[in-house]
Amino acid sequence: MEKQTITIYDVAREADVSMATVSRVVNGNPNVKPATRKKVLEVIDRLDYRPNAVARGLASKKTTTVGVIIPDVSNIFFSSLARGIDDVATMYKYNIILANSDGNDQKEVNVLNNLLAKQVDGIIFMGHHITDEIRGEFSRSKTPVVLAGSIDPDEQVGSVNIDYSAATKDATDILAKNGNKKIAFVSGALIDPINGKNRMSGYKAALSENGLTYSEGLIFEAEYRFKDGINLAERIRNSGATAAVVTDDELAIGLLDGMLDAGVKVPEEFEIITSNNSLLTDVARPKLSSVTQPLYDIGAVAMRLLTKLMNKEEIEDKTVILPYGIDKKGSTK
Repeated sequence: MEKQTITIYDVAREADVSMATVSRVVNGNPNVKPATRKKVLEVIDRLDYRPNAVARGLASKKTTTVGVIIPDVSNIFFSSLARGIDDVATMYKYNIILANSDGNDQKEVNVLNNLLAKQVDGIIFMGHHITDEIRGEFSRSKTPVVLAGSIDPDEQVGSVNIDYSAATKDATDILAKNGNKKIAFVSGALIDPINGKNRMSGYKAALSENGLTYSEGLIFEAEYRFKDGINLAERIRNSGATAAVVTDDELAIGLLDGMLDAGVKVPEEFEIITSNNSLLTDVARPKLSSVTQPLYDIGAVAMRLLTKLMNKEEIEDKTVILPYGIDKKGSTK
């Protein structure tokens, strides 16, 4: 015969106490008489009652669960962030529900609503850009939200990032100082403010400071995929560019391979600087020069910020900017 699931009702009935008392015993609340506590614990033991984490959460209005929305779980950039989130969540005894949105605007809304229906206490969102629709869902839900590696230009929700504009300016500046007159800007969707506003403004500033002209013909948009990088190589070569700043490592390694396949020597004839300094940059040959981001820390700090928001703690600044660097390796002169 199938074993009946023992509920808090059964324990309360058997011990002849209220459900609230059982809940207090289970959650270690000190406001229970020792004799009552002993009686309840004996019944719990005898019935082999195991408190259901979600049910316990409903009673305390806390599921101790955080929803993490990630555009592409296979991209090393996002998985490194997720690692930092998970470690801090574990430290604060939160469980994580990871949801993949495929970077699709409509799917992001569905995934968000699914997580909210599961009564999560908070959301960490790693999307490429914040649509008006997703912003509307954030403000309607009243659930605390923090963005990790993603920017809200209106700064309505918490976020943790690096200064993408300054980092891209530094990267472009290195390529300009190396004598490159035509530097391609190879990016994910420009509708994403990290690319279209922050990184683009850094790129333009570096060109201007080095006396180089901005040209639409040197701007290339692509998916963050290896194949897209390979496919872009010929177009970038034909644009006359002798160097590229790339906003994603997988895209950069595709571009590198596309150039090498065409017999272009890197870095002698074409230089590349990428943006995330993930493991991929060291797997490539030559190794890819890159902006360095503290990926793990971005995730960890985002999760810590979320725990503060969930517990209504005092927060000095919801917009956190972490330091970056540039690691010159084999793809620059």
